[in-house]
Parts: sequence; structure tokens; C-alpha cells
Amino acid sequence: MARPSLNDLTAFVAVATHRNFRRAADEIGTAPSTLSHAMRALEERMGVRLLNRTTRSVSPTEAGYRLLGRLQPALASLDEALDSVAGFRGKVAGTVRINAPRLVAGLLVRTALPRMAELHPDVTVDIVVDGRLIDIVSGGFDAGVRPFGSVPKDMITVLLARPLTFICVASPAYLDRFGEPGTPEELLRHHCIGHRMPSGKLYRWEFERAGQELALEANGTIVLDDEELMVEAAIGGLGVAYVANWAVEAALSEGSLRKILTAWVPAPEEVAVYYPGHRAVPPALRAFLDIVKELRKKGP
Repeated sequence: MARPSLNDLTAFVAVATHRNFRRAADEIGTAPSTLSHAMRALEERMGVRLLNRTTRSVSPTEAGYRLLGRLQPALASLDEALDSVAGFRGKVAGTVRINAPRLVAGLLVRTALPRMAELHPDVTVDIVVDGRLIDIVSGGFDAGVRPFGSVPKDMITVLLARPLTFICVASPAYLDRFGEPGTPEELLRHHCIGHRMPSGKLYRWEFERAGQELALEANGTIVLDDEELMVEAAIGGLGVAYVANWAVEAALSEGSLRKILTAWVPAPEEVAVYYPGHRAVPPALRAFLDIVKELRKKGP
């Protein structure tokens, strides 16, 4: 059997990952019909069917899934090997486009971007703030940043240095007036600042203590879709807010907010930069990922 070319194998990974010839063709810069013919030629050369095709969909066969599982880490390792000599070419330049929710974008601005500016002044970091979980490939992004549990399974991830934890906070003035709730259920008798998600649904407040999990629809007369506004509303004494720990660090240290229900804080969740493993990693993105890894080693 003639050994398939690296281009053919990379094309197969793109098709098997996207399950769509048009999107895969857009990614690798060819026509869908050309890509379809290339996949048939690959199957004939290997003597095994790799893809199930219908008029509306394409998906890997059992053999295709097995090949995909082996190729993805192999191609990622090859990219890393090639990138390891990037420093010998001189300075890194270019643009890295990142999709991230506002809260994480703020953390990157405070931590990773100053280091990028110091080490790679010729790299432009273009961050698009978006609360929705989108297809970063079709959206033209090099990488996305999301809680680890919501990252698509076919992506490669690099964890950020700091995990995310959601906590309840309120201003001292509000607590003096209305009292401090001792259990999550008591929130139902308080003024709570609702959180509307990008989908339009109201976020349910989640709590955990000694393995016991609880979720409440603790919404009051104010509903907001921006975490910074929720913090401002809580500081203003308008109610109890349920927000990420990153968003309230300054307010807690200044004393303008107090943490409540501390025994019911859910387990921290890792946050990750993620990117496709079936395409070459651009030098600008590789430089950004290296800084994320460096910051994680240093710790929070």
C-alpha cells in the first residue's frame, strides 16, 4: 500500500472533525469537490472506507474514528516539533484572534497580554468578547477561551493559571438592612440580581456543600447580562449577586462587598484556551500558548 501524503491525512482529519466537506474545504483552502475526490482516493489507497457519506452529512466510520484518534495527537506533535525551531527564524510576528467571554478577556488583559507585549511586541492579540460558545474555526478564530467542561471534545486545551469559582456577594449596607442568609433556600426571601445568559435563559444559581448539590432560580427585580454590572449593582446595595470570583476580587479586598454562603461554594472549574488540533499552530498563537503555560507554572 502506498503511504498517504501528509496533506491527505491532514485533509481527512479536517473532514472527520467538521463532518462537513464545505467547512473542511474552507479551512484548508480548497474546493469541496476536490476534497471529496481526495478522500475517495485516500480510501482506495488504504483499502478501507473511512467516511460515511449521505446527501446531507458525512461522518467517520469505525475505521475512520480509529484513524482520527491516532492522527490528531500525531499532527499536534508534529506542529510542536516544527514550532520548536521557530526561535531560530527570528522574532515572532502576526495576529492571534481569540474568542472569549468578557470576564476571561479581562483576566487575559491583566495577565497574559502584558507578557505578550514584553516578549513579542510584533504580535497583535485580537480578542473578541462573546459569551456564546461558537465554532471558532468557522468564525475565523485561532483559539477560544471557555470553562474546561464546555470546550468541544475535539479541541486541544491549555489550562489557565486560575480556576473559576462562583460565589454569592452582597454589600455591607444590604446585609445590615436585610440580614445575611444562612442557607441557599433563604435567598428566595432576598433581593437577588438575576443573570441572563447569551441564550436568553436565566442562569440558575448552583451551590454545593459536602457533596450535596443545589440549584435555585434566585432572581429578583433586577436581571443583567453583564458580570461587571452585576457587581456594580451589588455594591450599590440592590441585592445579592452570584458572580465569578475573578469579578469581585477588588470589591472584596476594598470591603465594598462581602462574601456570603461560604459553606456552599461549588467546586472550582478550570478554564482553558482551546484550539483545533488538526491544523498547524501559527507562531503567534504558539507564543500566546507558551505564555499561558508559563503563567500557570507560576501559579495564581
